[in-house]
Amino acid sequence: MRTQREETTAQAVENRYNSTTLGNQVWKLKQEKSDKEDQQVKPCIWMASGAVAKKSCNNFFDCTSCKYDAAMEQKVADGKQISWQDSMRRRESMERLCRHSMTMRMVPRVCAYNYNCSSCDFDQYLEDVLSHRTKHAAFAIDNVKGFNVPQGYYFHSGHTWAVIENGGHIKVGLDDFALKLLGKADALDMPMIGVELNRNMPGWGLKRRDNLADVLSPVDGVIVQVNEKARRNPGVANSDPYGDGWLFSVHNSDIKGTLKALMDHDESMAWTGEEVNRLEEMIESVAGPMATDGGILLPDIYGNLPGLDWKQLTRLFLKNS
Repeated sequence: MRTQREETTAQAVENRYNSTTLGNQVWKLKQEKSDKEDQQVKPCIWMASGAVAKKSCNNFFDCTSCKYDAAMEQKVADGKQISWQDSMRRRESMERLCRHSMTMRMVPRVCAYNYNCSSCDFDQYLEDVLSHRTKHAAFAIDNVKGFNVPQGYYFHSGHTWAVIENGGHIKVGLDDFALKLLGKADALDMPMIGVELNRNMPGWGLKRRDNLADVLSPVDGVIVQVNEKARRNPGVANSDPYGDGWLFSVHNSDIKGTLKALMDHDESMAWTGEEVNRLEEMIESVAGPMATDGGILLPDIYGNLPGLDWKQLTRLFLKNS
């Protein structure tokens, strides 16, 4: 049996990393970095391997869409540059880290396939399954009159959010304001994998009793993963909207362009304050001036105030036509 100290240490490790088992081996994935950690230098895989002296990653470790990576691969093909794989192969065997360790997606682990990633079962499993399950850790969450606004997330005026994961995928969900406003949905009508979304167009929907609402997609892209836990139990989104309550992941080759079309943290804070003021005015119009007194609005605002009109709420805040 483990001692109390060993149990505490084991729990600390589990809290820091996600773990999974594949091929009778335990693999531990790093949680997404907080905003404060993200401000630190992120070495490009070419720099981490020693193939180049200095290069920081500015593409969310998404090598497949990186212009620098493509240019370097061309130099390798022309015989003008050593590949990052060959650079790693020159190291002692125990120093040949897996590429996912080099890009900070998992704890340090030695490559067992001599950098022939196409032959690695775990490499495919990580890309297809595990990376979408890794929970993004916001550095801090600010609050505007009871509504949470996390740092490191980008917001759309239809009360949806997007956050960039290591590897270049974009996770999407409903924000805390929308979920507290409309309450727990009876069902979330989420898109299937492979469906293409268009920003500012209906991407999915939610149902509560006999009421339906379309939700505008905050980004363009193709669905690569759907959160089945949230599909089966919509209440997960309400209880943890920016964590386990994510709805799906999207692939978009122009991540930087996507972010420019959304609100950053400072903009999101100001906008949320304006939305709260609009909501308070609506509440006072149906429930009287004593309904809002500068305090915090409780969750399920629609369910607790029968005088509020569903269509008016979704038209004003979710931008339903």
